[in-house]
Amino acid sequence: MDDQWYRRLKSFLFLPFFLFVVLLFLIKIASSFKMPSVLRQAPRVMLPTLFFAKEGDMLDSKKLRGHVLLVNFWGSWCFPCREEHSFLMTLAHNNLFFLIGINYKDEPENALHFLKGYGNPFDAVALDREGRCAKNWGVYGLPETFLVSKENVILYRHIGPLTHEVFRKELMPLIRKELS
Repeated sequence: MDDQWYRRLKSFLFLPFFLFVVLLFLIKIASSFKMPSVLRQAPRVMLPTLFFAKEGDMLDSKKLRGHVLLVNFWGSWCFPCREEHSFLMTLAHNNLFFLIGINYKDEPENALHFLKGYGNPFDAVALDREGRCAKNWGVYGLPETFLVSKENVILYRHIGPLTHEVFRKELMPLIRKELS
């Protein structure tokens, strides 16, 4: 009788270890999936621009339809955005897509100071001071970058700092396909 009790206790103690191994396996599988876009159609962006040519200038994404867009949500206060910025500078002045910056919950003076100090890779910069635009896009952490097709469909979403490797392996094939 004591021997049977000991075997049951031993098998019961093995259960937490087994569940832990299963949990690690599930985490490994889940981490290998790409983050799907929350949206199919890109929400319209209608925000004031950071660089005012004249009072009331607005960035209207409707006017950019027919072009491939790389939309980057960033903030001057965001350390990972600073980390990403040098790579974004390598994308400046390309002819494959428009690089649109959406400055999130920031003061315009701070955003201008940041871009003057580190350089401005963006074709246009809009101000999302209250964060409503980012909420419409499903942004939940900075930086986040979206690749938007000519037909205004979100093709890819990247959470975190964009890198050369991610751009080369993930985004460029989609951009080339969109432009062909």
